[in-house]
Amino acid sequence: MSGSNGALVLFSGGQDSATCLAWALDRFERVETLGFDYGQRHRVELDCRTGLRAGLVADFPAWSDRLGEDHTLRLDALAEVSDTALTRDVEIRMREDMLPNTFVPGRNLLFLTFGAALAYRRGLRHIVGGMCETDFSGYPDCRDDTIKALQVALNLGMERRFVLHTPLMWIDKAATWKLAADLGGAALVDRIREETHTCYLGDRTHRHDWGYGCGECPACELRRKGWNEFVANERQSQATESADV
Repeated sequence: MSGSNGALVLFSGGQDSATCLAWALDRFERVETLGFDYGQRHRVELDCRTGLRAGLVADFPAWSDRLGEDHTLRLDALAEVSDTALTRDVEIRMREDMLPNTFVPGRNLLFLTFGAALAYRRGLRHIVGGMCETDFSGYPDCRDDTIKALQVALNLGMERRFVLHTPLMWIDKAATWKLAADLGGAALVDRIREETHTCYLGDRTHRHDWGYGCGECPACELRRKGWNEFVANERQSQATESADV
């Protein structure tokens, strides 16, 4: 297949990247996935990736032929050079500069750079990531300006015409759930609830309506809030449709 219609999805095993994977499978002829092991506390998210990929193949036959290889790269140096709540067993809190101490400096910059290097070798033009500056923790490497600037740098430095896609950039978590529903209906929403992991503490022992997690960390709070808004919006939409009938 032509690399011009092939995509590489940065696939962590979380809600956002799973939604981005479905988004890419709906649009591109060939889709490969890439995860990173950087010593994160919630490394369990990487273990979720296999089950979710298998679930997508089982539930969506039209996507099965499009889903290509999965890759995992080790970036242990990130844990060595950073002192954050995602790479150390410390309390999650706000720093003096008003950034959460879950911010891993340079993480998304490295992810996209290594992703582009792999896409270069695999002949893939499109790179898809779940970065978002609408409903996020304030990470500067999630901002749209950052992604656009990096796309320019990657294209210049590798002499390629990569396109960095961030389908979640301007939507909140409720709209992310809605996007999953639009792409794959209840089957995809259920897969994301059951198979993905978002909790910063790596908790897979507590089951909530929105999935697994400690229920208290910032990632769980965002996911729960988005789920509750999504469910409320769906109920309102159904009530309106019933009234119209």
